[in-house]
Amino acid sequence: MSTEPQLDAPFIYLASQSPRRRQLLDQIGVRHELLLPDPQEDAEALEAERAGESPEDYVQRVTLAKWEAARLRLARRQASQDLPAAPVLCADTTVAIGPDILAKPVDQPDAARMLARLSGRTHRVLTAVVVDGNLLLSTSHVTWRALGADEIDRYVASGEPMGKAGAYAIQSQAAAWMQKIEGSYSGIMGLPLYETAELLRPLGWRF
Repeated sequence: MSTEPQLDAPFIYLASQSPRRRQLLDQIGVRHELLLPDPQEDAEALEAERAGESPEDYVQRVTLAKWEAARLRLARRQASQDLPAAPVLCADTTVAIGPDILAKPVDQPDAARMLARLSGRTHRVLTAVVVDGNLLLSTSHVTWRALGADEIDRYVASGEPMGKAGAYAIQSQAAAWMQKIEGSYSGIMGLPLYETAELLRPLGWRF
């Protein structure tokens, strides 16, 4: 449920539909109000990859583009709905193996292909977070044990991979495959809390 902002209490606008990001903000006590795209906005177009772009450059560019779209969205709504001013937070997560970006799978075979690539090796999870134009990047390394084809098939059939970068969620049954994590667990979930707190401290938040 959305946290209702009060004019006498600090809050942020969260431009994300991810329930995990809302959960993580609640964890560190950051009040937030959703700032979701208008029906006419093509939010998915902002995630289009560019030839030759590194995963690190990609996730930072996309996050900044989403923040700019959210900032303009807020300005429109303030003009028509008299919304209070508050910082805007955006984040984006991608999974990478070397120079290759493993984005959200387009269908079940694509999800199975991604999971097979992750099997038995180490990959990077990159999450960029922006608050009022200031950006920080969290990079984590995740090592999986080798997976059998039947395990991949069962996970794909569960529907969990769809809509997830790299075709998995760390807070799902896929956690049983992870031998080692180096970096930020919350960043792998979708919102690195250390970086988020560092961006909010200059704006008056205390943790």
